[in-house]
Amino acid sequence: MSTFLDRLPPVRGTLLADEVLAPFTWFRVGGAADALFLPKDEADLAEFLNKLDPIIAVTVLGAASNVIVRDGGIAGVVVRLGPSFGKVATDGLRVTAGAAALDARVSVAAANAGIAGLEFFSGVPGTIGGALRMNAGCYGRETKDVLIEAHALDRQGRRVTLKNADFHFSYRHTEASEDLIFIEALFEGTQDEPVAILERIEALKARRETTQPIREKTGGSTFANPDPPGAPNQRSSWKLVDEAGMRGARRGGAQVSELHCNFLLNVGDATAADIEGLGEDVRAAVKAKSGVELRWEIKRIGRPAVDATTEGYLAKDA
Repeated sequence: MSTFLDRLPPVRGTLLADEVLAPFTWFRVGGAADALFLPKDEADLAEFLNKLDPIIAVTVLGAASNVIVRDGGIAGVVVRLGPSFGKVATDGLRVTAGAAALDARVSVAAANAGIAGLEFFSGVPGTIGGALRMNAGCYGRETKDVLIEAHALDRQGRRVTLKNADFHFSYRHTEASEDLIFIEALFEGTQDEPVAILERIEALKARRETTQPIREKTGGSTFANPDPPGAPNQRSSWKLVDEAGMRGARRGGAQVSELHCNFLLNVGDATAADIEGLGEDVRAAVKAKSGVELRWEIKRIGRPAVDATTEGYLAKDA
C-alpha cells in the first residue's frame, strides 16, 4: 500500500512518517507531522524542495519556543534544521549564524569576539531562523537593529538573499514570504571589550530568571505589546492581562503564569487546545476590560484535534 512518504523525493537526511511533534516543542504539546524531514545539509534541503510536489505543504519548525502545535498535527512536511545549519562564525564586527543556531549562543559568540549590540539575543528563547521570521527582540532591541542580510531557500530550492530593507520589519513582524526557509544570517555590531559584553549578557540573564517562568513548559511572550518600543505611553500586554484579572487563570492543564502574566504554562497534562483556548480567554477578558485586542505573538500552527464523537469516525482515519 502506498504511503505519504512514497510521494516524497529521496533524501540523504532523515524522513519520518507520523512523527509526534510534542517532544520538540517547549510547551510539550502537539500532534504528529504527516512527515518530518531532517535534512543533512543545505544541498539536501534544496534538492528536496526542488523535487517536492508544490501541492504538498511545508512547515519549518525551529526550537519551537514560540509556537503552539495543535493537537491534530501538521499536514504535509515539517522541516527541522539540524547541526549543519547551526554554525556561528565571526569576522571583524560581523557575525554569520546558521538559522538553527540558538539566539543565546550567537550573543555569546559575538561577545567573545568583542562584538557588542547582540546581547539582547541572550534573552530570546529560540533560533536565528525564528528571530528573522518574527523580528524577535527584547529589552529595547530587535533583530532588525543588527541584521545586514539573510539567505534562504524558496519552494523551488533556489538560494535567495534578502537585505534588511527587504524584510519590511515592524514590531514582531516581517513581510518576508512564508514560503522561504531561512538558512543563515549576517549581523553587524560595534566594538567593545568581551568582558564588558559578557557582563551585560549575565545581567540580562539574571533579570530574565527573576521575572519570567523560563524553567516551566511555556512558549515565551504570548501576546505582542499593543504599542511598539519607544511609543509614548507604551502599554504592556502583561499589565493589560493583569488588570483584566487573568493572572493565574486556568483552562484544563494550562495556566496564565503567576510570575509573568504574558506567559502561558503547561502545568501538567495540557493539550494544545487548552493552551490556545486559554489564550483566547485572556484576549476576550482584556478586550472587555480595556478595549484592547491583543495580538498573538506565539504562532499557532497545524490542525485541531478531530472529535471522533462529533465527527462520527475515528481520529486516526481523518
